[in-house]
Amino acid sequence: MRILFLGDVMGRAGRAAITETLPRLRDEWRLDFVVVNGENASNGMGLSGEHAKILFEAGADCVTLGDHAFDQKDMLQYIEQDSRIVRPLNFAKGAPGRGHRLFTARGGQKVLVLQALGQVFMKRAFDDPFGAVEGVLKSHPRGGLAQAIIVDMHCEATSEKMAMGHFCNGKASLVVGTHTHVPTGDAQILEGGTAYLTDAGMCGDYNSVIGMDKAEPMRRFLTGMPKSRFTPATGAATLSGVYVETDDRTGAAKRIEMVRQGGLLQQVAP
Repeated sequence: MRILFLGDVMGRAGRAAITETLPRLRDEWRLDFVVVNGENASNGMGLSGEHAKILFEAGADCVTLGDHAFDQKDMLQYIEQDSRIVRPLNFAKGAPGRGHRLFTARGGQKVLVLQALGQVFMKRAFDDPFGAVEGVLKSHPRGGLAQAIIVDMHCEATSEKMAMGHFCNGKASLVVGTHTHVPTGDAQILEGGTAYLTDAGMCGDYNSVIGMDKAEPMRRFLTGMPKSRFTPATGAATLSGVYVETDDRTGAAKRIEMVRQGGLLQQVAP
């Protein structure tokens, strides 16, 4: 299977890059399955139902969320209507939606997608992500009903993301970090056949402070005082993420490549 995972979509610039670029990549790279983290797609805070539709129309098969999952209040209802949206497994008990789902790829293969929120440096204390992920992976062995398994680890600390990668080694096809909006350069395949990347980066304008217009974040760093709300930067966006090829029989990763398309960053393609 050919799988593309794209990092946090950031505001209008990120949405535009998805709609303008993803349909072409889907065809050119003959992608079987596409996951997009969309939790910042609506003005940099959460995802609305309207903007979720835009991501799916552009070619996403699954959209994951994160700690801003329900910042857009209509997502509380919309997530119950569209099962292609996956929120964190270890979110508040009773939260709407689901933290994992078994999808059918375009070639008929089954793909399990799950997401967990980390605990280190996060503003709220979430349930143990390792225990939550372990429960799902035990009931969905790689190479069984699921030909591929994708784990989106949404958290601040690189160490916690790395720990999840090793925790899922041999059990998942891909473990990829999201949330910090800065792509890391450590794409690798672990000895158990699990592809790993600490952070996929963002789909947004990199002439910014993690996707936000520079003026207000810099003012707060320099003065310690806010003056206005953060607003997403609106320049040309770079699609950032990771491309993985997997063995349909075992679910093991055979190839992993960084992805950066458009915008300011150095271009990288499989």
